Amino acid sequence: MKCIRALLLALFCMAILTGNGQVRTVQVLSEGWKFSRLKAENAHSISFNDQSWQTVSVPHDWAIYGPFDKEIDKQVVAIEQNGEKVPTEKTGRTGSLPYIGEGWYRKEFELPDFNTGKKVILLFEGAMSEPQVYVNGTKAGEWNYGYSYFYFDISNQVSVGHKNLLSVHLTNKGESSRWYPGAGLYRKVSVIVKNKESIDQWGTYITTPLVTTDEAKVKIKTRVSAANSFLVTDIIDDGGKLVGKDTARRIFGNEFEQDIAVARPRLWSPETPRLYKAVSRLYVGNELKDEVSTGFGIRTISYTADKGFQLNGVTRKFKGVCLHHDLGPLGTAVNKAALRRQLQILKEMGCDAIRSSHNMPSLEQLELCDEMGFMFLAESFDEWARPKVKNGYNLYFESDMEKDVVNLVHATRNHPSIVMWSAGNEVPDQWGFEGAKRAKRIQDIFHREDPTRPVTVGMDQVQNATKYGFGAVLDIPGLNYRLKLYEEAYKTFPQGFLLGSETASTVSSRGVYKFPVIKAAQQQYDDHQSSSYDLEYCSWSNLPDDDFVMQDDKPWVIGEFVWTGFDYLGEPTPYDNKWPSRSSYFGINDLAGLPKDRYYLYRSRWNTQSPTLHILPHWNWSAKTRLEKGREGEVTPVFVYTSYDSAELFVNGKSMGIQKKHNATPQNRYRLMWNDVKYEPGSIKVIAFGKDGKPAAEQVMVTAGKPHHLKLEADRDTIVADGQDISFVTVSIVDKDGNLCPVADQPLQFAVKGSGVFKAVCNGDATSLEPFHLPTMKTFGGKLVVLVQASKKEGTIELNVSGKDLKKGRLSLKTVSL
Repeated sequence: MKCIRALLLALFCMAILTGNGQVRTVQVLSEGWKFSRLKAENAHSISFNDQSWQTVSVPHDWAIYGPFDKEIDKQVVAIEQNGEKVPTEKTGRTGSLPYIGEGWYRKEFELPDFNTGKKVILLFEGAMSEPQVYVNGTKAGEWNYGYSYFYFDISNQVSVGHKNLLSVHLTNKGESSRWYPGAGLYRKVSVIVKNKESIDQWGTYITTPLVTTDEAKVKIKTRVSAANSFLVTDIIDDGGKLVGKDTARRIFGNEFEQDIAVARPRLWSPETPRLYKAVSRLYVGNELKDEVSTGFGIRTISYTADKGFQLNGVTRKFKGVCLHHDLGPLGTAVNKAALRRQLQILKEMGCDAIRSSHNMPSLEQLELCDEMGFMFLAESFDEWARPKVKNGYNLYFESDMEKDVVNLVHATRNHPSIVMWSAGNEVPDQWGFEGAKRAKRIQDIFHREDPTRPVTVGMDQVQNATKYGFGAVLDIPGLNYRLKLYEEAYKTFPQGFLLGSETASTVSSRGVYKFPVIKAAQQQYDDHQSSSYDLEYCSWSNLPDDDFVMQDDKPWVIGEFVWTGFDYLGEPTPYDNKWPSRSSYFGINDLAGLPKDRYYLYRSRWNTQSPTLHILPHWNWSAKTRLEKGREGEVTPVFVYTSYDSAELFVNGKSMGIQKKHNATPQNRYRLMWNDVKYEPGSIKVIAFGKDGKPAAEQVMVTAGKPHHLKLEADRDTIVADGQDISFVTVSIVDKDGNLCPVADQPLQFAVKGSGVFKAVCNGDATSLEPFHLPTMKTFGGKLVVLVQASKKEGTIELNVSGKDLKKGRLSLKTVSL
């Protein structure tokens, strides 16, 4: 119900935009688009026949439907930022999905009736990539960067009382990305109709320069296109109460400036994400010309050498993760339900910060971070002038960088969640004095457009960044890995603190355990999986515990952003030269959003509200057939990830002794490990002890019996009948007693009927080549996740899941209208 209340609030805000005699309308162009991959030079023409084209809804990712193909964007390259010297064949680097090539979208739309003198804005929140935009057969404009927000004034190209045609041509080049970029109109497209005398697009800028317990000063700058006008602004709290009001009659150039006091402000933070909104009404004479509602939060941020990072005057360290923009089986097509689910999973882990890696975030993601309480590091580019890939952003840096940064800042700067900008990630420009000048130039643009937030860059070439002055230029020196250079960087850079802008890059596959259990870099196995004992990492990276030491022992380290919160499509290190690996192993959660063991390691540190107690590995190591050999009698280490300092382990009732956390190694400091346990079927139990030495919690794991039936669990059993909302249903193969069968991997089939449809399925296996959109898939680690999407009809959805020799699973969901 909390999600439904949030949707009601969003609808209320939209009603403000369209109220008061329709001074402004916002039409989201979502349904009824025609799409084709065909090359057609005249597809923008009004007379072009698109009836044979596919009908799709936007947001749309044309490539996620596959098929996976080794030959797509296969590269023979040495990845310099990974320290490679010799070129090798790389497959799966961009997900092995067909994103390369051209695509056309066409959509007819009608404008609301209005008299002359209106302004019509066409707004894109992202288009992958190089969009060429036509309205009624005439070019409206073009953009290059696929992650950028942009808009065009199409007032002179549209007509009222007739259908208007919007045509968009997109081109994706090979070797243009280091991960799966997606393809198509993957974010919202909107048409905004307003008076010519109006508030400019992204023209409202809200800051809170003075905040005390008794009062906050809210400064609002509003750019308008209107002479002889005045502006009335109301500030409303999240309970709907009017808490501030001001009328501005003096305009400076084209900008009003207002200072409004809010008594006893309720501050925004991850723990208390309190939000306000400013409702601005523009009048010419006594006539209302425009009205805009802008959400914001009241909070303070500071970064200093003596106190580190402070939010609302309290020092804290970022407990953050990096996120790529794809949503697993949905591809890059933005879906708010999928984003909300990701953030809920991270919130339960104790995460309080997100870094958009390495691109501009979706507006939906920022809205959710405002609402749910996540600090945000908003990143802009993965490349500057010097290339990482042949057809990357280096092609457009000199011509487009400034306008892309300006649009990023203007579109997102009112989000209280954003506490820092990032100008780039691991840019090769660190390697010379010219790069330091570029860093200064970009940072100055961020400062010009938003003086309230600092700027960082994720640096991987620390010694070069030191030598050429690159790191000294930045407001916040961000280090990607390179833990051995933290001390040197801290002493050399003038800022007096460091940020772990990218940490760990530990790799693992959910529910997969390798023996013997050892620490290893770039480890590979015949099955192309990585061990979930969480002791494997990359040549340039490290284990989570190593970062924990820095975070805990160095007050000048202001936090970390772990690579990554979720697995993502592409970059299948350490198997980027081993087909069929096609997605990452870095995630704390897998591609389906199912937690790996590592999730509980981070939760044991980050979630201070509820205790953590988690055992690994699973306890199903008996031979399946007479021809196999089980692990009976073999050493099978048991790890426990817990917020408690000590625990006792039992195998079939026999004590394996008490382990206590200690400082001998980083792993001993943060994990409890019984390294000499020998496997025998039955049960293992761990009893954790509180600070008083008494038993405080316990967990039991048993050897599962034969697979018997399917267990279905929905993240939400009631969803909104809007044609977009999704319930994520975890399907598990269990024995007759309901215990997970973690080695039972077999094909399942899915059928949905009623007021919804089957949308996609994902099992989290980085080597699976099964398409996400077909209603069948093999389980991985005994589990997978089915995505069920609501229709626009209120009612009931029924999901049926079946598999050979298994009792069928059935689940009912409700859809409700708002």
